[in-house]
Amino acid sequence: MSDAFDIGPVRVGGGRLFLIAGPCVLESEGHARGLALAIQRIAAELAIPYLFKASYDKANRTSIKSFRGPGLMEGARILRAIAKDTGLPVLTDVHTPEDCARLSGALGDVEAVLQIPAFLCRQTDLLIAAAQTGRSINVKKGQFVAPWDMRHAVEKVRESRGSSTARVFLTERGASFGYNNLVVDMRSLPIMREFAPVVFDATHSVQMPSAANGVSGGQPEFIPVLARAAVAAGIDGIFLEVHDDPAKAKSDGANALRLDQLKGVLEELLAVHAAVSAK
Repeated sequence: MSDAFDIGPVRVGGGRLFLIAGPCVLESEGHARGLALAIQRIAAELAIPYLFKASYDKANRTSIKSFRGPGLMEGARILRAIAKDTGLPVLTDVHTPEDCARLSGALGDVEAVLQIPAFLCRQTDLLIAAAQTGRSINVKKGQFVAPWDMRHAVEKVRESRGSSTARVFLTERGASFGYNNLVVDMRSLPIMREFAPVVFDATHSVQMPSAANGVSGGQPEFIPVLARAAVAAGIDGIFLEVHDDPAKAKSDGANALRLDQLKGVLEELLAVHAAVSAK
């Protein structure tokens, strides 16, 4: 696997499991801040390094009527404020090459990860623009892409940065299986880990895309089992969309993990990770 790197206080690929968690979308500054602080307290208690995740724009919602978020400038302001006040690195999606530099500039001097959405993981101009910001990059594996082909996304980032050690990692989030369904091939985790650190997105992996009358459904009861399997298979980080009231979430509530379940799930994952690491 490629060399480890740091995102602020979070070590990626160094043998210690880290957490990416937060709501799917920025619903309001108060809501995002409350979730960031609540998750931070749990992560600190369990001594798991933590990045706060939330999107300023959900550009691929199923319905035109669906909530998308506050937009780039307001979203960047909220994320920057949360990062400044909590000391947490933040992670958010980018969708167009033009947005990469604008977002990076608006975030200023806080530690931030630019995330390439799964549907856009082959978009060369987007990968190049994200890389040229100098930020850490998370590329989500497309639901339609073989794990070994994600090597090319990693190479686009590294070559655009002009460095074989550019800070890039990959996230598995399931593969399309027929209509409105995803499956996770655990073989993808060690395969992709040969050329970049790997995170497992346990919440989008239980999504049922566009299966609920214009919005995506989900099977959140399977989040813990898939997450345990992924940690046992060998990963560097775990990605969880977390919400205090998933039924009222403005995006992806059907596949979100309830905040009050987070600590128990993380305790199980840390126990699995410790057992695997002790082999």
